[in-house]
Amino acid sequence: MANDAMDKIEKQLQEVIQDLYVLSVQVHAYQGPETTEAMIYQIKSLTTNLIELSRAAPHLPTTIPPEVIEYVESGRNPDIYTREFVELVQKNNDHLRGKMLAFRGFRDVLADEISSALPELRDQVERVVQETGGRAPP
Repeated sequence: MANDAMDKIEKQLQEVIQDLYVLSVQVHAYQGPETTEAMIYQIKSLTTNLIELSRAAPHLPTTIPPEVIEYVESGRNPDIYTREFVELVQKNNDHLRGKMLAFRGFRDVLADEISSALPELRDQVERVVQETGGRAPP
């Protein structure tokens, strides 16, 4: 289903491009009234292909975030949106990495303190620390 829709869209795009190319050649080599009829036919063909393309487009298996659509509709460059999004993700990743490192440090300090204060729990503390990817307390 998805491939059929993509193939149909691709075919429609090729036809639109072909219509535009033929029109540009006809405009460049305009010969007068005899060219006018051919141009009218080509414009009708282009219009038909654009209508078919717009009808087929909703069946594409793609999703575009509404924020990107709003960004483009307001005349802004989607590459800037992508850059800002990547920068935001990197900032959030750095923040979460900092939290993760802080919790690792807290886990290790807590394990050391529990092992020192409650020696009878030392085996369980070592097991928990090792299962969470930490080092065993001394």
